[in-house]
Amino acid sequence: MKIYKVRTNIGWIFCSIVCLLLLSCGIGFASDHNADNANGQRLLDQSSQIKSQIKTDLTNKTAEAGDPLSSWNSGTSKTAIFNFLANVTNSSNPGYVSPDERIAVIDNDGTLICEKPDSFQFLFISDRVKELAHEHPEWKSQEPFSSLLSGNRSAEHEFSSKENEVMKLATNANVTVEEYMSIVGKWMNTTKHPRFKIPYDRCVYKPMTELISLLKAKDFKVYVVTGSYADFLRAFSKNAYGILPEQVIGSNNRNRFIENNMTTDIVILPEIWNKNSGIDKAQDIWLFIGHRPIFAYGNSDGDIQMLQYATGKNHTGIALFNRHDDSIREYAYDRNATEGKLDKGLDISPAWDWHIVSMKNDWKTVF
Repeated sequence: MKIYKVRTNIGWIFCSIVCLLLLSCGIGFASDHNADNANGQRLLDQSSQIKSQIKTDLTNKTAEAGDPLSSWNSGTSKTAIFNFLANVTNSSNPGYVSPDERIAVIDNDGTLICEKPDSFQFLFISDRVKELAHEHPEWKSQEPFSSLLSGNRSAEHEFSSKENEVMKLATNANVTVEEYMSIVGKWMNTTKHPRFKIPYDRCVYKPMTELISLLKAKDFKVYVVTGSYADFLRAFSKNAYGILPEQVIGSNNRNRFIENNMTTDIVILPEIWNKNSGIDKAQDIWLFIGHRPIFAYGNSDGDIQMLQYATGKNHTGIALFNRHDDSIREYAYDRNATEGKLDKGLDISPAWDWHIVSMKNDWKTVF
């Protein structure tokens, strides 16, 4: 893909140069033979405008070809990322970090992918409840299923944490991990976002996939650390982000190994094993990685401890928050959000020297 892009840019530049030469010849001809002719002058003016536009486009294309974060606007956040990476990858710099310790942890919902009108995991669970309802006639009179099926409640924040857990366990348990991930992958690839009208697995933030690619190019091992069910994200993390399933850390059910006539599987059980949010994110990073991160990126108060773990006084790292302030291209929410609230994180960011990324001002494009 990178080779193709480079060749495409070179081809475009070559064509532009040819156009410039042809236009120059045209301009010279018009000047010599039509200097007193109004049509010749108009041709000169039009040719000059085209020539100027080609030069401008050529300059922009050349700049973008050399910018690994071309979807980011110039600003303090982009500069901070470049400066940090330059420092930790320069072996002559006091802040140099060896490749085996370059660990980046990035949240998922609202950081890598859109999380509105509700988290995609909840929307999947909602669809699964409706799909499986014919196998569970008791759900028509059993909460929280009855409210969801009747439409009395439909948004994630209208259900308690406990009710959401009940529905999650009912829709992801008693199947093998491979069966579950196949179901999720198909849903993400075929179900369209109600506003953007594209499949959910395409509602990925382009500036963030560029950032992941840049980190990997700088020999970082990048992990997605999410409060969502780990196997839900593993179903699409490789195709959507270029992140392998083993580099996803999330919430988990208990599971069980089974063997039958030499056929083996891991079956998901209807029991919670861990919830990966808040302080548990920091603790699970050590549990699953065994290294402290030096790069952390989130978007809500649930990511605070993860960012603190990367940037404490006893450890030099960088941390960033996505601030959802673009209601035109995406959604605007922070302090008063029912889900994905960013309140305390905004208050303590200056003291911790965290960077607030404005999705409205810092990103040229969202998807």
